[in-house]
Amino acid sequence: MNVAHATTLSRWVGDPAAFAADHWRRRPGVFTPDGPLASPFTLTDVDAALATGFLHEPYMEMTGADGPLPADAYFSARSVKNTSYAGFADQKKIRALIEQGSTLLMRRVDQWHGPTRDLLARLSAELGRPVEAFCFVTPAGSQGAPLHRDDADVLVLQLGGSKDWRVYEGPADGDWQEGRVEGEPLREALCATVHAGEVLYIPRGFPHKAVGSGGLSAHLSLTIREIHKGDLFRSLQKLSARAMDVEARPLDDEALLAAATAMLDHVGKAVADLTPQDLVDHARRSRLAALPAPGLPVSLSELAAEYTGHR
Repeated sequence: MNVAHATTLSRWVGDPAAFAADHWRRRPGVFTPDGPLASPFTLTDVDAALATGFLHEPYMEMTGADGPLPADAYFSARSVKNTSYAGFADQKKIRALIEQGSTLLMRRVDQWHGPTRDLLARLSAELGRPVEAFCFVTPAGSQGAPLHRDDADVLVLQLGGSKDWRVYEGPADGDWQEGRVEGEPLREALCATVHAGEVLYIPRGFPHKAVGSGGLSAHLSLTIREIHKGDLFRSLQKLSARAMDVEARPLDDEALLAAATAMLDHVGKAVADLTPQDLVDHARRSRLAALPAPGLPVSLSELAAEYTGHR
């Protein structure tokens, strides 16, 4: 991880070089930023998003002690032009369920909240890996998810209330899967209460669970995604086939063999000087390119100003 100019990361973990050396992929830790927590998304933003009523599945989910709740428990239908459309967030239902002990999960905040999108675009560029945002709101005494592993490094920004976390040592090798963890012998790596304004780092693959402990706990999880074999394969395809002539036209048997020979020759030359790091770098750049673009080239308000200025 290149942290030479990780100014966004430093707002949460202090010295990025020390973080990379002591914690990245090695051990969890709790950090107390200097000054107010630099979060692009707050509990006030949660309220504002729910108040619009426009949040739609799959951007929201609610879970209870026994797992996900049925969608109609927190979504309602809306009528537009005399047609009913289901699946819209119902603020009253959601508040009632939280008061009863359920957890609210808001997915991919970076896709629909501008400040979060813009800040994570900068963080993704610093880390060379895509970062996504998820918001959890959990009442005291409730557990929003079972013991599980994430296929991502996670920065937890505690927005309000507090949460008791237990994080366990990561896998000894690469033979593991993300998701619920059951029946495994585990060794505790961290047991801590994370308070509002603090930041928790959980390395990729480290099992963890959390229970709301004080007030209404709200946190923003920044998940730092890593590429996988599928990404590498797609990059290998793109790099090996770059500038290859693939015109579609009828060919006889002799021409087919000639075309196949030419393609193999092209691929051989294309990958001859390709290093494993080149492939990894290309795959990571491709994943970054798929993230929501920061800002808009021309907003409607800017367009309106342009029209006004041309009068």
